[in-house]
Amino acid sequence: MFAHLSALAGAILTSAVGGIGCLVGPLIIWLVKKDTMPFVDDQGKEALNFNITVGIAFLALLLLSILTLGIGLIIAIPLWVIIGIGWLVLTIIASIKANEGQAYRYPFALRLVK
Repeated sequence: MFAHLSALAGAILTSAVGGIGCLVGPLIIWLVKKDTMPFVDDQGKEALNFNITVGIAFLALLLLSILTLGIGLIIAIPLWVIIGIGWLVLTIIASIKANEGQAYRYPFALRLVK
């Protein structure tokens, strides 16, 4: 549960620097507990993969905006809002499921950390 919630807390605490904290929290929890707790290993990787995926999406939209000299913001801003709301909802759902002891799989996560 803390791997998922640490992404939320990290994003809030580091919102001034692009929300990079949403990656740091799950990474730290996963690295510390991956060898001793198999459930934390699984859910930590899941939270980390999902937050990396969301970060890639946000970065791609930022690059679209820059490369089109701001015209891409017409597409990027609504997508940032949709992705942000989806990230928040799925993170809360994952936290609740993990608290209940159920392994949660994010629906749109790239499996980069194995």
